[in-house]
Amino acid sequence: MTYSNNIKRARRIRRKLKMVNTDRYRLTVFRSTKNISAQIIDDISKKTLVSASSFKDSKSKKKKAELSVLVADNLAKQAIDKKITKVYFDRGRYKFHGRIKIFAEALRKGGLIF
Repeated sequence: MTYSNNIKRARRIRRKLKMVNTDRYRLTVFRSTKNISAQIIDDISKKTLVSASSFKDSKSKKKKAELSVLVADNLAKQAIDKKITKVYFDRGRYKFHGRIKIFAEALRKGGLIF
């Protein structure tokens, strides 16, 4: 896969999700080789409401799947504190597999509905 194909896939997925979900906030996720980060974004006002990442915890000797669960728990707690329960999951260019799937399941256990 080239860089442009990844961008095309992410834009295609995001465009379809925005058309269907107009009354919910967007939960977007970014996965690098060592870390994972996520944000809850209000597309109408174009502002980030809640964010969490594993960049601070990356110095610890934890597995990548464990970091995904920690970030998901942190994000879910912050979202619940701001009374955000319904979001739609924007996985971007990533398949719903591996760390992304673990992340999504941990968010559902944390109380977010998508």
